[in-house]
Amino acid sequence: LCSECGQSHLVLDNHLYNFQDEVDDELICHICLQPLLQPMDTPCGHTYCFKCLENFMQEYSFCPMDRKKLSFQQCHKSSLLVRNLLDKLLVLCPFKAECQQTMQRCELEAHLHNRCPGFKKYKSELQRKRNPISKGKEDPPTKGETNTPKDAEVPSGGSSLVAESSGAAVVSLGTAEPGLVNPAFEETEEGESLIHKTSLVAETTTIEIHREDPEEELGMRIVGGKDTPLGNIVVQEVLRDSVVAADGRIAPGDHILEVNGVNISSVTHCQAVSFLRHPGPVLHLMVLQEKGFSNKTAQQDSGSANREVIHVTLVKRDRSEPLGIKLIRKTDEAGIFILDLLEGGLAAKNGRLSRNDRVLSINGQDLRQGTPEAAAQIIQTTESRVNFVILRQPGVQLPEPTEDGSSSNSSSSSSSSSNGGSPVHHRRRLDQNHYRRKSTYQKGYASHEKTVAIKKEPKESLGITIGGGRDNKNKLPIYVTSVQPIGCLFRDGRIKRGDVLLSINGIDLTHLNYYEAVSALKSNAASHSVTLKALEILSLNSPETPLDIREQGFSWSPLWITWLGLPSYLHFCQDIVLSKGNLESWGFSIVGGFEESKGNQPFFIKTIVPGTPAFRDRKLKCGDEIVAVNGVPAIGMSNAELIPMLKEQRNKVTLTVVSWPGSLV
Repeated sequence: LCSECGQSHLVLDNHLYNFQDEVDDELICHICLQPLLQPMDTPCGHTYCFKCLENFMQEYSFCPMDRKKLSFQQCHKSSLLVRNLLDKLLVLCPFKAECQQTMQRCELEAHLHNRCPGFKKYKSELQRKRNPISKGKEDPPTKGETNTPKDAEVPSGGSSLVAESSGAAVVSLGTAEPGLVNPAFEETEEGESLIHKTSLVAETTTIEIHREDPEEELGMRIVGGKDTPLGNIVVQEVLRDSVVAADGRIAPGDHILEVNGVNISSVTHCQAVSFLRHPGPVLHLMVLQEKGFSNKTAQQDSGSANREVIHVTLVKRDRSEPLGIKLIRKTDEAGIFILDLLEGGLAAKNGRLSRNDRVLSINGQDLRQGTPEAAAQIIQTTESRVNFVILRQPGVQLPEPTEDGSSSNSSSSSSSSSNGGSPVHHRRRLDQNHYRRKSTYQKGYASHEKTVAIKKEPKESLGITIGGGRDNKNKLPIYVTSVQPIGCLFRDGRIKRGDVLLSINGIDLTHLNYYEAVSALKSNAASHSVTLKALEILSLNSPETPLDIREQGFSWSPLWITWLGLPSYLHFCQDIVLSKGNLESWGFSIVGGFEESKGNQPFFIKTIVPGTPAFRDRKLKCGDEIVAVNGVPAIGMSNAELIPMLKEQRNKVTLTVVSWPGSLV
């Protein structure tokens, strides 16, 4: 239980209170629909809870009420008068069996710690339970480890190099694993011109992540698992300002092979999430990182081995303070380099950055193929800490460059031809947003539609919080993020966290954005009866792999694997157009497709190769499902049918994809 409010909620969620009287609507947050906590005012005149607004702004860039453009940095604390009014709201002690006290909200924490017999009893019982338990560091990290198959301890195939490697091993992925058809690795007709570009170089690296707070989330999203066509666990996204972003060594597309010495290359998605969410001050990860195609001479490669990766953090006093760094691009090598440090500037005073350093990332944003303008944008929008990861090669002098920071990189031949690609097989094009496919193809998960009709008091709230919305970057349907113990739905018990809401009182919610859905739920909650239609994603597996994994300290969102069980009418398809030069590969690998033994499986993006058109475009993500190529549906195709379609497209291809957010760890 929370020591401040005495109720059970996630660490990153708002406190919960039992208010004695109905709270005025002017003091309600229109995101969580509860009385405001740590109120924050927007420039457009609206007020929200600090945590609600912070979480909302991680996915959106507008005000939830009027949809005006907004950033979190523009918001400020509400006036002292408003905060005092909220703090004086009367609440009931949550331990009503032992204590019937009523007090102001601001007095509850002191009451719990000093006067409440119920909280004192709870703490005593908790202490008794904790004392007998004293596990050492050698204990298994989670229960999930006991469910890992024995043979998972010994990696097979390509991952066997992990056991033999010490530090880093360079491997060639030119030969794909069974079932992996990879347009990124296909040789082109211009093979003579690409004589050195015949294999993909990858490297296994051991990374040690340190956390000041052992419960803090790592801040990355993952996809894959042995129970999905992807097989391996793959990083889909690294969140800004997270622990992993600050470290700077993990990037989207990396394959996670081990967690704290436990091999996870052959575990289910849920087991991998459990391992990665295990709390602790230090986390040891072994990852496989693709470095791109090997197109340099052995002499150049040996030279790069002497380079040193260095982490530097500069702290600005305010967002507008300049760092005093001049960044440029070289004409003969991709990336951004430091040309000069201005005398007396923040970077020069820090002393850890040098001329000729190559900038690999800033605040976790991958800049290996970036531009000086992109780097400047990240630095300017950062409030305080600017985390650099740079590559330094002693003794190598930067040639005299042009001072035009936006000079083009001649080595990236990504010119897009306007004539598009050659025509594909003549099949019927589908010019619609939703491609009809098998409703649930993910083994072990099924969706079940349910109708919940309840009678309630007009002033009684539903007591739920929601996420998603078609304005979300992943175009998600509306889903329940929590059912709070103060509303009629908690008392009814049929609506659960993770349920997808389809309609309320006959109003369709499946095509609404977030604010429209909040408005529809709030207006219909004022009636005497409410009828909700919802979709529940059910796990058909044994209880060993539940949908609800241990989540203390993590803001809740559905697992990536549960989205795969949604029927296709709830999928939102988007078109991604890639362009490339004649001598380039598209730069992504795929898995899935029709197989005699497995039937129809969807095509998933498994890897995206650095330095390729798919990588530079940045819209395609690992774990995305390809549902059509140039308007031709991929359902029912085998690898042998889809790959020629992709290879035929010489300069331009349109991929229709469904993108689900990876599981947050």
